[in-house]
Amino acid sequence: MLDFPGRVASLVFTGGCNLTCPFCHNAGLVLDPDSYPDYPLDELLADLKQREGFIDGVVISGGEPTIDAGLPAFLSLLKERNLQVKLDSNGLAPEVIAHLLEQQLVDYFAIDIKTSLSRYNELHTIPVATEALRETVKILKKAPVEVEFRTTCIPHLVAEAEVDGMGQLLHGAPLWVFQQYVPLHAMVEELQQYDVYRPEQLYALAERAKGYVDQIQVRGI
Repeated sequence: MLDFPGRVASLVFTGGCNLTCPFCHNAGLVLDPDSYPDYPLDELLADLKQREGFIDGVVISGGEPTIDAGLPAFLSLLKERNLQVKLDSNGLAPEVIAHLLEQQLVDYFAIDIKTSLSRYNELHTIPVATEALRETVKILKKAPVEVEFRTTCIPHLVAEAEVDGMGQLLHGAPLWVFQQYVPLHAMVEELQQYDVYRPEQLYALAERAKGYVDQIQVRGI
């Protein structure tokens, strides 16, 4: 179970991703999604049925849900059951996000902004199409649903210069969340040994970001 602001939700993971972030805590879902058995759709829907009256919705995470061709159809089934939907995404599929918005299939978007756009190629084995993320941000800044942009503050990827770069991208957005890095389950073993920001350092980065967006939150401290 997981909750998103004011709601309690079940959590569903999808496999596969269009990034290979070295700090990812779901390495198996990214690198070897086929090693996980599928949860049959009818069983999943039956399980959600049993939770009626207790849960308000479903959080879809990954991996990266927007690369799953079956995502819109699955979300349609959830909405038919009057469930709210929160989608976690890296924002690199703006056409999918625009379609989900148009079809009113998502109530809350949480988009990861991992570092400044100039450093995104450090997050994958091939060049990353950062213009796609820029387009997603543009779409969601004016979306008629709840939206948060969030950044996991890994010291070597998120410092003052990166906060300024991300802030320029997000300028005018409704909410930017700064999250503490938890190194224990990082995909790359080296990053499991990294020190994390002290609380006062994380709050200082959040303070620096205040001029860019409407609201700042800090989580994980």
